[in-house]
Amino acid sequence: MSNMHANNEFNSIIKDYMNEEVLSLGKIPHHNSNRLNHSLKVSYYSYLITKKLKLDYRSTAIGGLLHDMYFNRVADMETKREKIKLFTSGHPKDALANASNIFDLNNLQKNIIVSHMWPLSRELPKYKESFIVSLVDKCVSTKEFGNKWHVKVSNTLGVYFILLVNLIFR
Repeated sequence: MSNMHANNEFNSIIKDYMNEEVLSLGKIPHHNSNRLNHSLKVSYYSYLITKKLKLDYRSTAIGGLLHDMYFNRVADMETKREKIKLFTSGHPKDALANASNIFDLNNLQKNIIVSHMWPLSRELPKYKESFIVSLVDKCVSTKEFGNKWHVKVSNTLGVYFILLVNLIFR
């Protein structure tokens, strides 16, 4: 991840979105880290892939950064039904509402946020970039869960993912 901090282009794209609300995600636990670090990883890796594929990497970086901009936690939900709803479809809708209240988002960014839990939610990725963020989110989450449970998840997972994306979008 140190490359992310040295990537001037990526940092210039997201700098105007790193406001107090987004930075506050750093206080919310997420997998084995916090929600801000998770969102930055998803944003950065999605940015790299979409730039390589000559897609809208700017909107992807922003949508990836804001994809988990919700402030409640599954652990705070009382019933199993509430927990499942928040995990699958609730938090993407909350994130979209929160991000839209603060930032002027385009349709691609909105779709990235609301569809990132597909296929667990019914919101379909309408753009290649949305599909990529959804997959990157799952790869990053898998790695984070592995770290949380002290299970080594190979970086080869990322290689397989990149190969899959190249096959899909040839």
